[in-house]
Amino acid sequence: MKNRFKKVNVFLVALFLAFISFTACSNDDTDEVNDSTIEDGDTLVTELHAAYSAFNTDAVTIFLDGSKVVIETTGLPNHETVYWGEGNDLYREEDDVSRTPSIMSSNNNATSISVDATPNLSGNTVSTDFNTIGIAVSGSSIFNDQEGGGPLDAAAASLDWTGAHIGPGVYNYHLEPVAFSDDDENLVGILLDGVFLYGRKCNSSGGYPSDLDTSGGHTTITQYTDGEEEYHYHIINEIYSTTGSYLAFAGPYQGY
Repeated sequence: MKNRFKKVNVFLVALFLAFISFTACSNDDTDEVNDSTIEDGDTLVTELHAAYSAFNTDAVTIFLDGSKVVIETTGLPNHETVYWGEGNDLYREEDDVSRTPSIMSSNNNATSISVDATPNLSGNTVSTDFNTIGIAVSGSSIFNDQEGGGPLDAAAASLDWTGAHIGPGVYNYHLEPVAFSDDDENLVGILLDGVFLYGRKCNSSGGYPSDLDTSGGHTTITQYTDGEEEYHYHIINEIYSTTGSYLAFAGPYQGY
């Protein structure tokens, strides 16, 4: 009888050790899969930047994906404009605007971008391109200083009171979006290189920054960095061409 118990005990011990070994191997495999989702040189980010809390949640969905931040938006702004079209609650009459199609009758406004959670400020610069160069806190796109392959001047008559219009396809800002940033330090949006864009004034000084680089960027604290310095862009405090307003962003990007 004792021998029988000994055999049973030995068998149970062997089974237990096999289970531990299998579990350890399974955990190692899981870690390997998780690590493989992060590209070499990238860092897994577990918390969204505080500035994303300023975005219009009725239009914008923001989530982390490894070292990237994904921003998905309906493209529909939360402020008045003539481009909503008559009958809409947010319609604003603007007789002096040479209107392109309304927001609701234009092409699909929905836009999705993916940006680095930690911008690569290695000194490389990249020029902006046509179409969406960033997403504003309102949920609509930010465009550069070009329109239809040429200077913005040709399309200036179609810009509404907040420096935006439809074209191509989506409602987008070219100029300082005074609906939510009017000669102040407010957050304007996030650009494709993962760098935030603010209004003409600086949170750290309360005035217009005098140390901006060629992209309109510098490194100081902002209202979302809890006292830590961070590189970010500002709308440059210079009237753009014949528009009578300030260009939102011309580039080049600094964060690629």
